[in-house]
Amino acid sequence: VQLQASGGGLVRAGGSLRLSCAASIRFFSSYAMGWFRQAPGKEREFLAAISRSGDDTFYRDSVNGRFTISRDNAKNTVYLQMNRLKPEDTAVYYCAADQSRYNWPPQFGSWGQGTLVTVSS
Repeated sequence: VQLQASGGGLVRAGGSLRLSCAASIRFFSSYAMGWFRQAPGKEREFLAAISRSGDDTFYRDSVNGRFTISRDNAKNTVYLQMNRLKPEDTAVYYCAADQSRYNWPPQFGSWGQGTLVTVSS
């Protein structure tokens, strides 16, 4: 499993970014996917998950309504649209894959290289 996140950068508070994660996973559409982040000095935290088809999603409370997870199974890619960003959203963002196929809710078992998001005040 190889997961490569991209799309991070520097943005002002209130701005938006769209992260992408290219997944090298056989049978990608069989796996639930998710996003996590890790801020400096803090533990990695779950942000959002999406089911195999994309019909089901759930979010961490602090990002619900601001972040949207989506996927394109034809492109083996999962996205995280982030709106109304806040300085406390500054972190390295990682995508993750469920450890098993056809699983819901997911139990994430693989994380890729992250992408840094910095939100200035």
